[in-house]
Amino acid sequence: MATTYTNLDLVKQCDKFPYAQTEPETYAREVSAFYKFYVQGCSSVLGFMLPSIVQDVQWSSAWKVDHQRKTVLLCGATLRERDENMAQTLAAERQRSHFKVLTGWRDELYPVYGPDHDVLVNVERAASPLFGVVTYGVQMTAYVKTDSGFQVWVPRRAATKQTYPGMLDNTVGGGISSGDAPFASVVREAVEEASFPADYVARNARCCGFVSYFDVRDQRAAPGTETGLLQPECMYVYDLEVPPDFVPRPNDNEAEDFRLLGLPELRAALRNGEFKTNCALVLVDFFVRHGIVTPEAERDYVEIVARLHRRLEFPCA
Repeated sequence: MATTYTNLDLVKQCDKFPYAQTEPETYAREVSAFYKFYVQGCSSVLGFMLPSIVQDVQWSSAWKVDHQRKTVLLCGATLRERDENMAQTLAAERQRSHFKVLTGWRDELYPVYGPDHDVLVNVERAASPLFGVVTYGVQMTAYVKTDSGFQVWVPRRAATKQTYPGMLDNTVGGGISSGDAPFASVVREAVEEASFPADYVARNARCCGFVSYFDVRDQRAAPGTETGLLQPECMYVYDLEVPPDFVPRPNDNEAEDFRLLGLPELRAALRNGEFKTNCALVLVDFFVRHGIVTPEAERDYVEIVARLHRRLEFPCA
C-alpha cells in the first residue's frame, strides 16, 4: 500500500535527526556514538561522523584521530593549509574508490563555517556528508497568481541526476559554493536550470528567509551510495511571481520538463511522496507563508513551523 504523507510527515522525512528537547535519551545515545569533526584552532564541533566512515578513511599525518575520545581533527594553522590537507585526503580517497558517495564528485567546494562566521575549511561537495558538516543552498518557487489561487512551476529531475533522480523538484534550486552569495546563486541557477532572464530574477525575486533541517541520508538521496550519512542543511528561500505567459525551459539537462501545477495537484504530489525531500519542505514553507496552511486547518501547525527552522547543532554562516 502506498504511503500517504501529511505536512508533518514531509517535514520529518527531511528533519530526521532527534531533538535533545523532546527525545533526550535517543539524542544522547546517537550523539555519543558519532565522532566529532574539528579543525585546528577552533574548539567548536563542526560535524558528526559515522564510526564506519572514520574507520575506513586512510588518514594521513595531516589528521589527528582519537578513537577513545571519538574526535577527528584536521590540522593546519591557516585556511590554505587546511584546504590543502583536506583536498589531498579526499583526492586519495576518490582514487581509492572505496566510498560510493565520492562517485558523484563535483569539483565544487562547500564552505565550513566557524562560530565567528569565518570559513574554516572548504570541502568537496560530494564529500560533505562524510564529515556531517552544515551545507547551504538556495530554493526559488516561481508561481502564477490566478483567480482560483496559486499555480507553481514544477520541474521533474532528470533520471541521470546523481541525487533524487526522477523526482519532482522546486522551480529552481542549487548548492551555494565557496565564495558565492545566496542571491547571486539563485539568479545563476534560475538562468542555468530554467532559462529565466537574469535581469527579471534580479529585479523581482524576493528573499523569504530560510529553512533548516538535519537530514540522515537514505537511498533516495543517491541510489547505490552510503546511507545513514548526516546532512544538516540551511536553504535560503525565494519567491518569484511570474506572468501567465512565461514558461520555464530546461537549460542544463538537470530537469526533464516543467509543469504548472495548481494547489490540488501540488498537494496530491506531496501526499504521494513525489517531491525531493527538501523541496517538499520548501513547498510546505511556501504554503505557511502564503496562508495556505493555517493553524485552523493544520493540527500540527506549531511543530511544523518550528521544525522548518531548526537550530542546528553546529556553527552556521
